[in-house]
Amino acid sequence: MKKLIALLILAIAAQLNAQDRITGKTWATRSEVIAQHGMAATSQPLATQVALDILKKGGNAIDAAIAANAVLGLVEPTGNGVGGDLFAIIWDAKTEQLYGLNASGRSPYSLSLEYFKKNGYEKIPAYGPLPVSVPGAVDGWFEMHGKFGSIEMQEILQPAIDYANNGFPVSELIAWYMEQGAKNLARFPGFKETYMPNGRTPRKGEVFKNPGLANTLDKIAKGGRDAFYKGDIAKTVADYIEQLGGFLSEKDFADHTSEWVEPVSVNYRGYDVWELPPNGQGVAALQMLQILEQYDIKSMGFGSKEYIHTFTEAKKLAFEDRAKFYADMDFYKTPVEWLISDEYAKQRKQLIKPNQAGRAYPAGQLKDGDTIYMTVADKDGNMVSLIQSNYRGMGSGMTPPGLGFILQDRGELFSLEEGHANVYEPHKRPFHTIIPAFITKDGKPFVSFGLMGGATQPQGHAQIVINLIDFGMNLQEAGDAPRILHNGSSQPTGGTMTDGGVLQLESGIDYEVIRELVKMGHKISWNVGSYGGYQAIMWDDVNKVYYGASESRKDGQAAGY
Repeated sequence: MKKLIALLILAIAAQLNAQDRITGKTWATRSEVIAQHGMAATSQPLATQVALDILKKGGNAIDAAIAANAVLGLVEPTGNGVGGDLFAIIWDAKTEQLYGLNASGRSPYSLSLEYFKKNGYEKIPAYGPLPVSVPGAVDGWFEMHGKFGSIEMQEILQPAIDYANNGFPVSELIAWYMEQGAKNLARFPGFKETYMPNGRTPRKGEVFKNPGLANTLDKIAKGGRDAFYKGDIAKTVADYIEQLGGFLSEKDFADHTSEWVEPVSVNYRGYDVWELPPNGQGVAALQMLQILEQYDIKSMGFGSKEYIHTFTEAKKLAFEDRAKFYADMDFYKTPVEWLISDEYAKQRKQLIKPNQAGRAYPAGQLKDGDTIYMTVADKDGNMVSLIQSNYRGMGSGMTPPGLGFILQDRGELFSLEEGHANVYEPHKRPFHTIIPAFITKDGKPFVSFGLMGGATQPQGHAQIVINLIDFGMNLQEAGDAPRILHNGSSQPTGGTMTDGGVLQLESGIDYEVIRELVKMGHKISWNVGSYGGYQAIMWDDVNKVYYGASESRKDGQAAGY
């Protein structure tokens, strides 16, 4: 009965589209933004405007990205903040090349796998002190600024400090997510004092202040990254975690470092698509594209049963490797080159049956492992693709007194299976879901983009690439198009897919297609709000202008000047 109701809802929802537009696809919500001098696309309009303000003051895309990210940590605490991690891909116009930054934190030195085993844990808990790893975002800001920044950090962080002191009106979706997060997290010391000043989380349109975060950001602006990792902030965090039975220490903070890494790519029909290597999951998007390039996707047509089926099966194959091989490469050498090779993709394609959904797939055999996304571009051609997260929306619930932020629970994504590539070890980076992306064409920048949302991300990245390249959509249409989301694959934390998982299809997919997919053996379900958050900037090298697009399912905005 439940399945029938879900299918009926899908049938009705499939008839609903955006309001009629003179140009473009039926699902397009608005036009792309086009500007000559600079562009910013973030998940909250205040952050977008701050990025533009920094650009107009003479800052570059890197400065503006840091400023916007700091504001997002305040206005969208449901997705990110200084208690979380950061990854970025940066196009540097001067050297004409891409740089990758892994600013993810490591597990505590003093917490061991034996502790979890001895205390009967089958998996690392989602909340509380045990899943907390060192927050890497602040160090990531200073790494980016030290390598590419052009104005002082105090000027960059001042807008976030001002909004935290003076307050900002909470936007619609963020207000809803804060209310949902509080149901889980209000039990932890410090949460209510920071996020429920009137006994509840702020409602849409209410002005919210966070003086604790203003003070934290002011110390960072004046004292640099050491003010966060070696000063009283680190001591406050360590003391708080210890009191609650956790293990994160001042030494864990003091020893934290980010890492500049080489982005990796595959060529998809003449376009180079770039991701970062593990401990993130970006390679999964590249694996999917390598398999899908072997099909004539364009002739299948967007939203067809053939396309959706083929895409889903390619995802299942990539995610089996993701579950087995993706991990901190300081501890396990994920065979990235082999996983994204043409030869391997050809082998994996053979496992896909054209008319039958796979219930289980093996991981490959080796030859001899809630979030915000934002992007900024400047007048000189610099482009930043940046993603930052607390994980699980507002994170672990651990809210150290007076600091104005929540610590991430990213350590939940370790496996407790001995011998697994992603098994918990001290001072190790966990498997990470957050991934920035970039596309170049003939060695020049083309699109800086991302699509946040857990395991949605590599699936979303691949869909954006396909929408742009195979289906010829414009930048906004590519994000507005109904999305495909498959859940239930084997996981890097343990667990194996044996039932084929569940395929979730957004409104706009024809009911006749859904019916045919069910006949193929796909289990279909329906939900609201789980299809990710997209932002993108495209460079038009002919007209010398930027195009901007933002997620219509969120509160965000793309804007330029």
